[in-house]
Amino acid sequence: MGGRVARVARTWVVVLGMVAAFALLPAAPAAAHNSLTGSDPRDGARLAAAPERIELRFLATPKEATTEVTVTGPDNVAATGGAPAFSGKRVTVPFRPGAAGLYIVTYRLASDDGHPVKGEIRFTLTTGTPAESPSASTPPTSAAPTAAPTSAAPSPTPTPTAAEADDDGGTGWLWAAGAVVVLAALGGGLLLRRRAARR
Repeated sequence: MGGRVARVARTWVVVLGMVAAFALLPAAPAAAHNSLTGSDPRDGARLAAAPERIELRFLATPKEATTEVTVTGPDNVAATGGAPAFSGKRVTVPFRPGAAGLYIVTYRLASDDGHPVKGEIRFTLTTGTPAESPSASTPPTSAAPTAAPTSAAPSPTPTPTAAEADDDGGTGWLWAAGAVVVLAALGGGLLLRRRAARR
């Protein structure tokens, strides 16, 4: 009975040892092979406000000489605001936002085992930087400096029409004729008084 238990125990020891050996075999190459473990913003995120920088986190420390990170926005416009910065297993890239839409961050680096690692993350910026409109650089036509003087210019004195001139002239002639009649009447009255006084 004891021999049987010992054989079973030895068998289990061998089986567990083989399982452990097979489990540890892929661990060595996997440790040498780098990969992305996270990012900020995360893949598939939708952002209303643009981040100042993009951060990538890797399983192993990436090498500065063999790491490339690019950021492109809508219409394939570059959105990288500067060179990547390295801090341990993190790589940060300054972000230069443009129009609203899909942004793609692509990375490429070499692992310790010599295999290149590449991939991308995507996020959407829902509020972009508006493009400068042509009217912003030129002043509006309604604010032209010539508009104010024309409205403030004094209106010219209206010239009398021909009908108004005729009316004024006719009234003047009537006054002159009346004055002549009055003077003639006064002169005639004085003359008659003198003749009457002589008689």
